[in-house]
Amino acid sequence: MKKQTILWIMLSFLGLSITSKVNAQDWPNLEKYKNENTELPAPTESENRVVFMGNSITEMWIGTHPEFFAENPYVNRGIGGQTTPQMLLRFRQDVIDLSPKAVVVLAGTNDIAGNTGPMTLEQIHDNILSMVELAKANGIKPIVCSVLPAYDYPWRPGLQPNIKIPKLNKMLKEMAENEGAMYLDYFSEMADDRNGLPSELTTDEVHVTKAGYEVMERMVKDAIDKTLKNQ
Repeated sequence: MKKQTILWIMLSFLGLSITSKVNAQDWPNLEKYKNENTELPAPTESENRVVFMGNSITEMWIGTHPEFFAENPYVNRGIGGQTTPQMLLRFRQDVIDLSPKAVVVLAGTNDIAGNTGPMTLEQIHDNILSMVELAKANGIKPIVCSVLPAYDYPWRPGLQPNIKIPKLNKMLKEMAENEGAMYLDYFSEMADDRNGLPSELTTDEVHVTKAGYEVMERMVKDAIDKTLKNQ
């Protein structure tokens, strides 16, 4: 296993960002993108800006394939180790205030891992629902992603994410349908027969390889195009 991957696992367990200083008074890590948000110009009238809200899987995406974000009007606001309550607290400054046309929410696996304490599937669902409601109330189209497959968490084994994630994804799909939001089903496309990620798509059973991101990019671009076409 690569040293970088091991470091990410350790940081995910601690709920920290690899690019941020530890600040116990900034639990949602509002400082991480504060300056970037200030410096980001308002979108032009024709710009189809999309914000990607998520955890390390989203944050590492821009490092693995920076061209995907540089060549599209996509803004990456992932923070490694984060759970849905942390994302919900920073949703206004890191999504709404950036005036995107759509937001891609990929969250929940760190909640199941217990990164910020015990969380039920219902609580995870409700936090993501709150992000969807906030987006819709501000004229932003939400795209709700399934949680990616994970057979087990290397930093906290034995929690059976391969069983819990499919249950949560079913709840998220139903919620998206009820809210009239796009549901992006990464899980069905990427899962192996263990409800985990196949070796070619992952480095550690949770984080994805460049090949994994290529699958996700194809799927998310299609979801974004369909979402913005229907606005």
